[in-house]
Amino acid sequence: MTFPTLAKACRRLAISAFSLVIATHSYADYLPTPPEVAAQSWVLMSYDTGQVIVGENINAPHAPASLVKIMTSYVVGKEIQSGHITAEDMVVISENAWGKKFPGSSKMFLNVGDQVTVDDLNRGVIISSGNDATVALAEHVAGHQSAFIEMMNKYADTVGMQDTYFTNPHGLDSADQQTTAYDMALLTKALIADLPDMYPLFKEKSFTFGKIKQGNRNALLWDTTINVDGVKTGYTKQAGYSLVSSAEQNGQRLIAVVLGTKSANVRRTESKKLLTWGFRFYQDIDPNFSSNELVPLRVWYGSPSTIDVEVASGGKVTIPRRQRKNVEYSIHYENLEAPITQGQEVGKVVWYIQDEVIAEQPLLSKGAVEEAPWYKSMFDVVWRPINQWFSDQNEALKASVNQT
Repeated sequence: MTFPTLAKACRRLAISAFSLVIATHSYADYLPTPPEVAAQSWVLMSYDTGQVIVGENINAPHAPASLVKIMTSYVVGKEIQSGHITAEDMVVISENAWGKKFPGSSKMFLNVGDQVTVDDLNRGVIISSGNDATVALAEHVAGHQSAFIEMMNKYADTVGMQDTYFTNPHGLDSADQQTTAYDMALLTKALIADLPDMYPLFKEKSFTFGKIKQGNRNALLWDTTINVDGVKTGYTKQAGYSLVSSAEQNGQRLIAVVLGTKSANVRRTESKKLLTWGFRFYQDIDPNFSSNELVPLRVWYGSPSTIDVEVASGGKVTIPRRQRKNVEYSIHYENLEAPITQGQEVGKVVWYIQDEVIAEQPLLSKGAVEEAPWYKSMFDVVWRPINQWFSDQNEALKASVNQT
């Protein structure tokens, strides 16, 4: 059960007389025309808010090809971060990771018995798209590929990739392996947020190993008209040409995913089209919620009896440019009972333009609340029904006033 806060918790942002005049128009009247994208599925996401700005077939299953390597490097980065391995670890290349095992595909040209650092192998995955390097890293991190693949799928669950399933660390076509444009955007968002020290590797334009220099296949890294700094290309006959890209402009970061285009040139042009359009027509805003709006919440039967809250994504929201004057939001709190865990969703912020919902963001608990001893909960046992009765009467009165 949810109930809205008092009127003070709901306000307009910079409402002008002009916005009142045009209030008869619908929200759709102010939306920029979405671009036409020549891809089987695609999405444009705001990095800061996680909002999908525009997309098509964003949850349709698709063969990931080498986009799988984003997850491979993500797992490696998380394992380095946790201290289970180091970037300086020396890896002895097994026969499974031998470059000759991957004829006709991208590789780092590893030989059996080579000793290569984790850092160099990771560069080989990210920059050279080396299939052999992914196997070497999988064996080093988890002992064997199947265990590493389990880790990949567990991390996918953690990130929120509900429609993705990995069956290998390199992305070569496999019957059961699939992802979606939306899931790849989620993974990229997690990569940039969780591994800020590793993410810069994705903008490096070349990597040399064993006197063989290979260039990054992400052509947007050379485009001086847009500040793309990652992340990964992919191609197989089944998947077509795909690209996950990210760019930053004036403090705003966007993530674009295009899956299943017809050529390397098309994936480049369509990705640039998406990013350019997004920067031109959308912005992230921060409402700077006041202490009067994000008040501590009452927790029934809890010790302590209140808990502080915060808005996920820092409270930012993505809106069409020049529409800030028409944005409004309301804050809704849950009727909470102990126990409450830190980071638990306890309500939501709902954003509107012209009375149409444009986004919802979770309210999260900033701490934990344990169940109070029974003798301390007796007051709540008595008071809660009374409080609920007054709340119901207040809602009924509001409804009556609105009808008149």
